[in-house]
Amino acid sequence: MELKLKDKVFIVTGGAKGIGRAITEELAQEGGIPVIVGRSQKEADELSETIAAKGGKSLVVNAVLGQSDICKSIVDQTVEAFGRIDGVVNNAGVNDGVGLIEGNPDAFKNSVTTNLTHYYDLVHYAIKYLIESKGAIVNVSSKTALTGQGGTSGYAASKGAQLALTREWAVELAEHGVRVNAIVPAEVMTPQYQRWIDSFEDKERSLEVITSRIPLGKRMTTSEEIAAMTVFLLSDRSGHTTGQWLYVDGGYVHLDRAMA
Repeated sequence: MELKLKDKVFIVTGGAKGIGRAITEELAQEGGIPVIVGRSQKEADELSETIAAKGGKSLVVNAVLGQSDICKSIVDQTVEAFGRIDGVVNNAGVNDGVGLIEGNPDAFKNSVTTNLTHYYDLVHYAIKYLIESKGAIVNVSSKTALTGQGGTSGYAASKGAQLALTREWAVELAEHGVRVNAIVPAEVMTPQYQRWIDSFEDKERSLEVITSRIPLGKRMTTSEEIAAMTVFLLSDRSGHTTGQWLYVDGGYVHLDRAMA
């Protein structure tokens, strides 16, 4: 399917690792121009070089998200380089384990700043360009917003808010032709997820238990599968889809996890 993304410009936060990297690679493969935002300078530079070697274009913006002036700078650099913005993928975040019992109010607030506020800030500064291009926004959330996990109040609250903002922005931006959707992953083997698995004493058994609860195929979702849905939502092929939460999770959230 031709997605018609050639030379369109997309900001991807956390775009050098894990799910974000897969989205960046998929956009470049479709002829789009990814703006790779995040703290992973080395990985981002290497990814940008790989894209260039294949004849593509990209931009690396090394930034620690969480302050509004940083997000304004990201938008300014993107427009200065390419003159347009066709989409924003809000993806950067970390499951930082700030819980209710073991956490504290300051840690909770910091977690929300780390995982939520830059979603708003980046779109706020990009919105006039998205209206010009009739672009699209994809917010990458998490199943923790809907299922809970335990011990991660800050992250879960942020992910739930991202889903609420998806619906709110879809309403506000509909008259401008800007579409807003969310992706809801469940169990995806990213570097961050692997570090969590490695923290268990019997990591192989722990992973086996997790995958046994995923109805479709009893396997983890891949980053590439998340990326494929994200890039489709950014394209005009999904031109009448907005305000939706798309679950790319092998049926984890909605199907009976006891099914065999």
